[in-house]
Amino acid sequence: MSEVDVFSALANPVRREILMQLRMGPRAVNDLARGFDLGRPAVSEHLQVLRKARLVREEPRGRERYYHLDPRPLSEVDEWLNTFTQYWKTRLAALEDLLNEEGKK
Repeated sequence: MSEVDVFSALANPVRREILMQLRMGPRAVNDLARGFDLGRPAVSEHLQVLRKARLVREEPRGRERYYHLDPRPLSEVDEWLNTFTQYWKTRLAALEDLLNEEGKK
């Protein structure tokens, strides 16, 4: 199974919603499919992308497969976003300094 880029996996709103649902605990594909206006096969395809991105893991239980969230790959997203967070904190601090200077005049 070839890997999928985490950012590509997160680009789809259905996959993001699946991850949100899995935050509450493992779910069977049929349970997940009930929350969407999609058929089970479409949800299964989204789960396959999430598996390839290592964001979910699959656990067979009898005839069903349960999916678990694996948040570890999200650290890559967090690191990427952190650069922008730091940028905006610096910019907003500079703006605050400028406004304070203007207020003193």
